[in-house]
Amino acid sequence: MREDDIKQLLKSVKEGSVSEEEAYEQLKVLPYKEMGFANLDHHRQIRTGFPEVVYCEGKTPKQIRDIFVELSKHGTVMGTRATERDFAAVKERLPEAVYHEAARIIVCKSDKDAENEPIGTVAVVSAGTADIPVAEEAAVTAETLGNEVTRIYDVGVSGIHRLFSKLDEIRRADVIIVVAGMEGALASVLGGLVAAPVIAVPTSVGYGANFGGLSALLSMLNSCANGVSIVNIDNGFGAGYTASVINKR
Repeated sequence: MREDDIKQLLKSVKEGSVSEEEAYEQLKVLPYKEMGFANLDHHRQIRTGFPEVVYCEGKTPKQIRDIFVELSKHGTVMGTRATERDFAAVKERLPEAVYHEAARIIVCKSDKDAENEPIGTVAVVSAGTADIPVAEEAAVTAETLGNEVTRIYDVGVSGIHRLFSKLDEIRRADVIIVVAGMEGALASVLGGLVAAPVIAVPTSVGYGANFGGLSALLSMLNSCANGVSIVNIDNGFGAGYTASVINKR
């Protein structure tokens, strides 16, 4: 539930178009609603500025569908790490839902959010084509949370002239997300070239000594570039969410 939803509900009670009993029925699910297998946090958007996001991995398609149906009553719903099977279950009840295959994200957009002005701009930059799935998770997350997103892919340090040709476009963003595997050098390079905050996402892309993304993570943590922050390995969602928090403030 949103802040403006509560204000509108109180106004409706004052005007007499909604009874006290009806208002109570809506408010009693705050701060959360018990569903047996999940406790849905309807109060999160009021506390943090963004609604609860569904992590789909480990949940059954039926559980995901039921969670989406409940959360969609109050606004836009997003589910990460979702499969085609999960999406099929959601779409049975919510035909307006969309599946972003590369990002593995389901989005059911609310009409309330359709005409909102962007809260800021985000550039999502990937080192290689193999990093695009994680980059897309970041990009779709940032878009769903209200940002205008620019995608700049496959501009890693092995052909650094490709990055330089895109610098003007990257520098126009309020926040920059850098997604890189292998040795993760792109975050340090870009961090020394821009004024905006840089959120680095190490990916598990790479050969054996990459250690499933650990080498990229350690490189980014040891970056000598100022203004670079790091999220967990393959955590595109975390980067997109953090960029949204920065822009919203």
